[in-house]
Amino acid sequence: MGDEKSGDKDSISAIDRAIDILFFLQQEGREQGVTRIASGLGIYKSTVHRTLATLEKRGFVQQNAENGKYWLGIKLYSLGMLIGENLPLKQIAFPFAKDLAEKYREVVHIGVLDKTASLYPQLIILDKIESKVMLSMTPPAGSVSPSHCSAVGKALLAFCPPEYLARFAGVSLPAYTPNTITDWSVFLEELARIRERGYSLDDEELELGLTCIGGPIFARDRDVVAALSLSGPTSRLKSDQFEKIVADVQTTAQQISRALR
Repeated sequence: MGDEKSGDKDSISAIDRAIDILFFLQQEGREQGVTRIASGLGIYKSTVHRTLATLEKRGFVQQNAENGKYWLGIKLYSLGMLIGENLPLKQIAFPFAKDLAEKYREVVHIGVLDKTASLYPQLIILDKIESKVMLSMTPPAGSVSPSHCSAVGKALLAFCPPEYLARFAGVSLPAYTPNTITDWSVFLEELARIRERGYSLDDEELELGLTCIGGPIFARDRDVVAALSLSGPTSRLKSDQFEKIVADVQTTAQQISRALR
């Protein structure tokens, strides 16, 4: 009996290590070598080697033959696509988001909070809707992005439970452009302004030349479950149409919220 319990604990620990490695690759956003993974997670290189070998065998990671580094595998993509296609939120939000994208010929993102984020608040892009005439280099569906410098992320954080924000109190937020808010207390003031006016703004905070306008999406209990944003060149979004665009983004978010109830 004792050996069986010990074996169960070992199996659980191995699963935990595998999940930690997958999350590490996801958060880093690019290929990583064994040494970097081991250092980042504080585990032995030999353990990382064994775990990666199993994950690669099952298709959950893939190794670059040229540099020996690892990245997420096609099996995760197929699982993610299967889940995404059957998410009620994505299905309900899509027609409204598509109308907004087509109206302005810009890109619409729908995102949710990454509940596993540990260093600083992050979000997961649930869907990316592009107009037929305008393609974008903004983050793809399924990717993880920082929340503090995106319109989707700010809308989520402005209305999220206080305990989620408390996890990151006082952290130093990474800068991506000179406009990125990096001071936590200043960022909390930004969230208060968003709650007051009802929309969020990424004012070239993630990428120079790119502006995004966002709005929160609420469930029946008024809990924020997602957010959407319209993204485009600053020259087009911060024009004489700005107030109209803001109103349309808010209306779209409200339409999705009503459809979810």
